[in-house]
Amino acid sequence: MTHRFLLTAFVAAFVLSPIGPAKAQDAKNSADTYRLLNLFGDVFERVRSDYVEKPTDQELIESAITGMLSSLDPHSSYLNAKNFREMQVQTRGEFGGLGIEVTMESGLIKVVSPIDDTPAYRAGLKPGDFITQLDGEAVLGLTLAQAVEKMRGKVGSDIKLGIRRQGRDPFDVTSTRAVIKIRSVRSRLEGKVGYVRVTSFNEQADKGVKKAMAKFKKEQGKELQGVILDLRNNPGGLLDQAINISDIFMDKGEIVSTRSRKPEDTQRFNAKPGDMADGLPIVVLVNGGSASASEIVAGALQDHQRAIILGTKSFGKGSVQTIMPLSGHGAMRLTTARYYTPSGRSIQAVGIEPDIEVRQAKIENIDQPQLRRESDLRGALDNGGTNGSGAPNKDKDGKAKDKDGKAKDAKDAKPAASATPQDYQLSRALDMIRGMALFSRGSAKK
Repeated sequence: MTHRFLLTAFVAAFVLSPIGPAKAQDAKNSADTYRLLNLFGDVFERVRSDYVEKPTDQELIESAITGMLSSLDPHSSYLNAKNFREMQVQTRGEFGGLGIEVTMESGLIKVVSPIDDTPAYRAGLKPGDFITQLDGEAVLGLTLAQAVEKMRGKVGSDIKLGIRRQGRDPFDVTSTRAVIKIRSVRSRLEGKVGYVRVTSFNEQADKGVKKAMAKFKKEQGKELQGVILDLRNNPGGLLDQAINISDIFMDKGEIVSTRSRKPEDTQRFNAKPGDMADGLPIVVLVNGGSASASEIVAGALQDHQRAIILGTKSFGKGSVQTIMPLSGHGAMRLTTARYYTPSGRSIQAVGIEPDIEVRQAKIENIDQPQLRRESDLRGALDNGGTNGSGAPNKDKDGKAKDKDGKAKDAKDAKPAASATPQDYQLSRALDMIRGMALFSRGSAKK
């Protein structure tokens, strides 16, 4: 009560002291603030003394801070000491849990993206799914931090998730918790096209992309036709990693700017000379699960016309969260700025619109009736022994002839490869890169 008396005495002295007209409004605002702090103190004391079960002061204060921050926006939150340590581990690329990026929407947990090769990914969770229950307990009423903590647990233990997905009845999914080791970059060659998939922007992401690009150039050299950068279902991560990965494919220009409430705190980040792709065509794949740092990379390459963005509209998280450690009490994650692309576009709640919209689809071969060809017509001329490109001629049944002019039997042909699921968006990206490479090669010959 002594502190409250001193505070009241200070407020009274402050209000009664002579002030000029210009400061009257500031004084009124300060008085209102102290009045509201007294209200908080009154509620705190009432809960401590009268609540049916005695709470600890730490629980009350941390819950108050959690409520204050979470009411601002879905991404501001309080991290107690345990959660702060886990967050630091996560950004280094290894943590325990289900491997899922989530946000809060309408009181439910919304899936932003499952991380590749994690329990959540293998359980079939998809971007846009809503988690309504955790082990039979309703999510409604929990904060985002509380829900995330419940999803984490002992490695090897199961958790049942109640899922609501558009277009189907609610259903349950059981997933087994595991140690999530994020390999943030995967790469391979698709013929003469380099394919790089970035699953998250942790501390190792830029090194992984540089390593992949060096491997492509070593194996293909001047035969490399282009690069596909796959950011689908990438929930984001560290800002510096988004800047570094954009810089890998840019030679100059602004990458991103961050603007906060104070104009003097605006920051701009620019590319350094050197494009590891040497100006080759780039296609960036995005979808509704591409968020935050993914959108920074896509927006920068799009605005500078350095890449074609293909896929569907991205998530639209264009806000900057600053982690502020609180000595001895964890940290708070506070939204402090917005991202802007080089052209000045805000990503927030808008996302990145692809240059070419391609929705994911299923590819099926359609049997067509056998049509008559020129070679089927009676008395049709042959082409002089070759097809014009040095390839062997075919007989009228369309069968290749051997060196003696005899048609090869069907049983000599190699068996067809077994059918595997195809990635329609990736197929379109490959077609685009190869088409651009052919066009460039044809133009160079003129």
